[in-house]
Amino acid sequence: MTTSRVHHLSLRLGDVPHPYPVREIARQAGLSEATVDRVLNRRGGVRQSTADEVHRAIADLHRQRSQMRLTGRTFFLDLVVDAPARFSRAVRAALESQLPLVRPATFRTRFHLAEAPPIPELVATLDGIARRGSQGVVLKAPEHHLVVTAVERLADAGIPVVTLVTDLPTSRRVAYLGLDNRAAGATAAYLLDQWLPDAGAVLVTRGAGSFRGEDDREMGFRATMRAMRPGRRQVYLIEPTGDEEVLRDLVRDALAADPDIAAVYSLYATGGNAATVAAFADAGRACRVFVAHDLDAENLTLLQEGHLSAVLHHDLALDLCRACHVVMQVHGALPGAPRSQHSSVQVITPYSIPAEALSLS
Repeated sequence: MTTSRVHHLSLRLGDVPHPYPVREIARQAGLSEATVDRVLNRRGGVRQSTADEVHRAIADLHRQRSQMRLTGRTFFLDLVVDAPARFSRAVRAALESQLPLVRPATFRTRFHLAEAPPIPELVATLDGIARRGSQGVVLKAPEHHLVVTAVERLADAGIPVVTLVTDLPTSRRVAYLGLDNRAAGATAAYLLDQWLPDAGAVLVTRGAGSFRGEDDREMGFRATMRAMRPGRRQVYLIEPTGDEEVLRDLVRDALAADPDIAAVYSLYATGGNAATVAAFADAGRACRVFVAHDLDAENLTLLQEGHLSAVLHHDLALDLCRACHVVMQVHGALPGAPRSQHSSVQVITPYSIPAEALSLS
């Protein structure tokens, strides 16, 4: 079974001022007022994990205090993300950047961020939200039948689910917001064909998770590459553990077995690319073209250093702003019917790095 790596926030009482009523902390944490009162007054009898939830709720309230000063209807939004820590941090920061700008409502957000949690644990998180209530869930999760049925239960409870970055098209989610992943895969194939006009093989790397987004990228890439250059070999490498050292070894083995590999397309939503670059260096081989996804801090550095040829990026903040709008539409706070929207595929090269991305370095 995959070990879940939850992204904890270390916080002790007193580290951050918390002049918030017990009722507000309890609503933010999804706990009873009595439980929160026991934690705040250090009366014991509460599990450490529960105390941690209270501490995180206080920190969330502190970060969202500017939003709390706004007038208007208040919506509780639960963000549930299965992703490596670096991507979860980017999603959280993107959402929090939009909260003060969303009108006419006030959003209070609860975060459930974990890396590769077991499916039953992820389902338990969604069922917990259904029990305690929420105005909406923004969800990045693998396409698994148990997750789909958990979304069904949320819908039955009147809680709209918006999928982010990777879709659950067979579920009762109200909208998908994020990259058009098939178009992104097709764009990667186009760039590789332009920059690698000879018959060099392409190494395609991806994780083993059942994320629809990576599947769609792969389908778009395969179809477009087959149409543009049917003779080009594609070598697919699946790294099942999420361990970058394991990926480095696998890429090194692939290079040793195939002298024609001259380019890489990384399907990963985030992470792994530094390990692939290191494996090429270990083998003394040049990677002539390397196309990756998402301009996080690691990819920004690799792009600036010339290890990546292009990063396929999209506006995550816009996706999350749209998610808030969808939730408001479902509850009648904004006009219009909720609908899925695709983000534009942005091709970022070392010479077209957005100014806002430079703050990542």
